[in-house]
Amino acid sequence: MGGPVVDILMYHSISDRGGATSIAPATFAAQMAAIAEAGVPVITLDDYLAAKDGRGTLAPHSVILTFDDGFQDFADAAWPVMAKHGFKPIVYLPTAYIGREEGWRGIAEPPRKLMGWGTIRALAAEGVQFGSHTVSHPDLDALPEDARGAELERSKAVIEDRLGRSIRHFAPPYGIAGPEVRTAIATLYKTSVGTRLGQAGLGDDSHDLPRLEMFYFTDIARWRAHLAGRGAAYLAARKGLRAIKSAVAKPWQGIASGAGR
Repeated sequence: MGGPVVDILMYHSISDRGGATSIAPATFAAQMAAIAEAGVPVITLDDYLAAKDGRGTLAPHSVILTFDDGFQDFADAAWPVMAKHGFKPIVYLPTAYIGREEGWRGIAEPPRKLMGWGTIRALAAEGVQFGSHTVSHPDLDALPEDARGAELERSKAVIEDRLGRSIRHFAPPYGIAGPEVRTAIATLYKTSVGTRLGQAGLGDDSHDLPRLEMFYFTDIARWRAHLAGRGAAYLAARKGLRAIKSAVAKPWQGIASGAGR
């Protein structure tokens, strides 16, 4: 990949719950410390867009921190670690579940609690960015056009109303967003991140950005090697396995979609 490389890291729950969508707090802290020690800058999606549009420059290698679903453990376990390092993440919110337990397909047992609006507003004041993850966390590809539009528009409007700021970024539930859905997303949001495994470059489609599932980097030595530019072979192997899984499984089965809840 020519030009700057951006690792868009994908997280969900920072807890000891286990499974592909949970990272243990101690492991998460070690992953963040490795970024700081490697000197890889943590940027925002807006920084990425500015460089893409020629309004800024990026380091040869940088990181963006993303969290799907807005679980309460983001506030309890993830944000204190990132704040210590001065890292600014983005959290994608499914608005119907704010302050409630997760209730969508493939949920963990017992269900995990999402942050309430008071916590979200406090975090926004401290520098956390927020994006939309729809209203009800559906498979957008399976919805008729009017219902899909409502999911995209209402979630944006609710978050903007609650936080008093523009919401520019989106993550489709389960990472599922076909061409028609991506076109609809692009009318409302500046970026969309999915579950496609890979590193982003300035030439990537802003509404089909790849991410790195951090469940694959719980081995801190492997994560340090990646940050040092020695992880190409491992990433290629993971991509190959993901391609095999996606060829034989439904979109919500297996690690590929478990990562996209």
